[in-house]
Amino acid sequence: MLIPSIDLKGGQVVQLVQGRDLALASDDVFAWVQRFEGFPKVQVIDLDGAMESGANDFLVRRICRALPCRVGGGIRTVERARYVLAGGARAAIVGSSLFRDGQPDVGFARALAEAVGAEHVIAAVDSFEGRVVVRGWREATGVSAADAVRALEPYCDEFLYTHVDTEGLMRGIDMEAVRAVRDATTRRVTAAGGITTREEIESLDRLGIDAVVGMAIYTGTLEIAPPPPA
Repeated sequence: MLIPSIDLKGGQVVQLVQGRDLALASDDVFAWVQRFEGFPKVQVIDLDGAMESGANDFLVRRICRALPCRVGGGIRTVERARYVLAGGARAAIVGSSLFRDGQPDVGFARALAEAVGAEHVIAAVDSFEGRVVVRGWREATGVSAADAVRALEPYCDEFLYTHVDTEGLMRGIDMEAVRAVRDATTRRVTAAGGITTREEIESLDRLGIDAVVGMAIYTGTLEIAPPPPA
């Protein structure tokens, strides 16, 4: 399944390359919201929240009223997860707070799952050069993505694996890296990071993996249409 991504920064829809370099920005957020109507899942990431440079709560809540959204970016406490879910998100995507001192923070993961329900938690595991990275991909931990998902599996319903090495580059994702994460867990896995072609999405689908796509959609490289009703 293709999951379109809406990344927000400074009240705009943006696309970054490897989380650093601004490639695209649009003030017309709701033109994109309209474009993604009909998709069963849409991913919204508040990059200001992720980078600790602010928040786009008003926009996120408006988007959640219009689309079936999973929301992430800066969710570092149980209270923040509850706030996002109360605002209409179907699931909270939690990343950096699941790690402490370079290792999975199982205590926080358990507390979060008990508070909001594991079925409402998507654990974001982002990897660069073979190690999980946190805090807007600026800090490396000491664990691999596969080891992280093994530790966090009891406390979430799904993993969002982002291969930062290829994020935003539109050169395709590392399928072996994605497969290693898929093989380490029984939970559903969604992949992101440079996915560009319909063939890649179909290959991931055959592995039971959904594909989050951003840059290829926003540049017009990948034509999209919502799937037909089941």
